[in-house]
Amino acid sequence: MPLESFPEGFRALVIGASGGIGAELVDALRSDPRCASVIVLSRSSEPALDLTDPASIEQAAASVAGQGPFHLIVNAAGVLHGADFMPEKRLADLNQEQLLATFQINTFGPAMVLRHFSGLLDRQRGVLAMLSAKVGSIGDNRLGGWYSYRASKAALNMLLKTAPIEVRRSHPNAVLLALHPGTVNSRLSQPFRGTEIGRPASDAARDLLRVIDGLGPEASGGFYAYSGDELPW
Repeated sequence: MPLESFPEGFRALVIGASGGIGAELVDALRSDPRCASVIVLSRSSEPALDLTDPASIEQAAASVAGQGPFHLIVNAAGVLHGADFMPEKRLADLNQEQLLATFQINTFGPAMVLRHFSGLLDRQRGVLAMLSAKVGSIGDNRLGGWYSYRASKAALNMLLKTAPIEVRRSHPNAVLLALHPGTVNSRLSQPFRGTEIGRPASDAARDLLRVIDGLGPEASGGFYAYSGDELPW
């Protein structure tokens, strides 16, 4: 599925390519005949980019700048649970360590990505998209729970609503997006019936690229589902 809104020979960059959706985004982009190059950044790449290490984010951006400008930058990294924690079901489960660990990867690291990578966007057609989550929608929250994850994604959404106001002054064609991939069968979702209710990561990647392909500068600062529907904040 070639991305028709991007120029022939467009350049892409994917952060968090070791995850399920990230890896499939890389595969889809590399199979697009219009895409000339895909740079992959993760904790194990060279240069390494670790969302818990601000210096690594700045250094990675400086390292790849000469291979830009980039027409598409996607941050597919995120955390819902770890070796030491699962999403909280009640207030009694809240603890600062989990809040900090979740915000570090879902909010603080992506904020530094916005700071250091937004200037690397191509001035004619440049999209910077980050994976958010529908459970980060304040207006759509009917079930409660998952405090750290919900709050970290809501905060990410605010960053992606705020940054475009500034970025469009220097890059009027830039498109900054918060994207909800849906429930995907991945490491992130497996403890929550992901293998039963999730769809393949390859399908999610294809859907997300289709949504990206259909959005222009007027959509910058928006929050969209994989279906293309705009989501409430």
